[in-house]
Amino acid sequence: MALVNPHGSKKKLMPLLLTGKEREEEIKRADKMKRVDITSKESGDILMLGMGAFTPLNGFMCKDDYEGCIEEMKLRKVDPGTMWPLPVTLAVDEETKKSLKVGEEVALYDKETGDLMATMKVEETWEPDKRKECELCFKGAGPDSEKFWEVAEADHPGVQQIMNSGKYYVGGPIKALSEKDFRQKYGDAYMHPAVARKLFEDKGWSQVAAFQTRNPIHRSHEYLCKIAQEVLDGVFIHALVGKLKPGDIPGEKRMECYKALLDNYFNMERTVLGVYPLEMRYGGPKEALLHGIFRQNFGCSHLIIGRDHAGVGDFYGLFEAQEIYDRLWPGALELKPLKIDWTFWCKKCGGMASLKTCPHTKEDRVVVSGTKFRRMMSEGGEVPPEFSRPEVLAILRDYYQNLETKVKIKKGAFEELK
Repeated sequence: MALVNPHGSKKKLMPLLLTGKEREEEIKRADKMKRVDITSKESGDILMLGMGAFTPLNGFMCKDDYEGCIEEMKLRKVDPGTMWPLPVTLAVDEETKKSLKVGEEVALYDKETGDLMATMKVEETWEPDKRKECELCFKGAGPDSEKFWEVAEADHPGVQQIMNSGKYYVGGPIKALSEKDFRQKYGDAYMHPAVARKLFEDKGWSQVAAFQTRNPIHRSHEYLCKIAQEVLDGVFIHALVGKLKPGDIPGEKRMECYKALLDNYFNMERTVLGVYPLEMRYGGPKEALLHGIFRQNFGCSHLIIGRDHAGVGDFYGLFEAQEIYDRLWPGALELKPLKIDWTFWCKKCGGMASLKTCPHTKEDRVVVSGTKFRRMMSEGGEVPPEFSRPEVLAILRDYYQNLETKVKIKKGAFEELK
């Protein structure tokens, strides 16, 4: 069997990163172009576009694709009818918008680092309805969504990012020019979709499950990955190393945790560790679909989806990210969800279990959640051995003990097993 096809009607990876002489010449051309400063989120999107992870997009969305995306999860211009759940947009302020002319080329610079990220041909500028975008993209079925705007503007990072960004959007194709320092930081774990596909093919894999993570892997995560290894050829542990929200653990420290865990507790013949540079949207079910799209581009046939995938606070129902896959139209995505119920350590079972397998009561269960885990570590309390492996705990204790600024991690309503 072959790997799944890349996403989109052409079923072909479409990386936008220039290399060699072509890149050098474009960098020289960029010196003469108008400079547009962009955010870390937009830089992360350029990196994903550059490596081909956002196939079939050719740059930042124009209005037709943007509206199709937020209203019906379908592209209308770049690849009509292709499923796309969250917009990929470039925001600018009024002064910048007035300076732009349709048809001109501009140079995009990361305003935090000064890196030249890409050149872009301006095809369109417009003023979006950002409140509509946030409601359609981020409103879920959790307790925090009952009073969405009352809570979201204070507590939802994705909503905050959109509402605090420039008033206008600029759409057009890009030529990516930089990968920043991710390869230096993460070595071979920072891989493009084409590289991951070749690696899976060389291993003889066709059925590959991606595991999405922005946290250290605790015992529940480990259990999910090993379920996937039992039923498929292998698991691709794919860690987000783009910018996170306060309280999340930096990518370099998480890599120490991943390597310690994998070295001691995983069959590496059935495991691949990779990282990617996207910035989290915290978009719950729709972000789960985005995770599925770019994992399909990486060659994965399945995405592991457990409890509160890509969630934040209590904006989403516990299994909304699983349910949204059931509502897709035929052919929307080749990748399939690998749905797994609420998992925990059961004292009577003597190991990890789920609501589908464990006959005991909640009094017998130790619920392992990433939020609860981070809060216990940040507060310096004792972490039960059922939460994580000792090698991982040792790394995290050292990290939290040496933090100059302590971060308070809010408790969620879903943290205790109902």
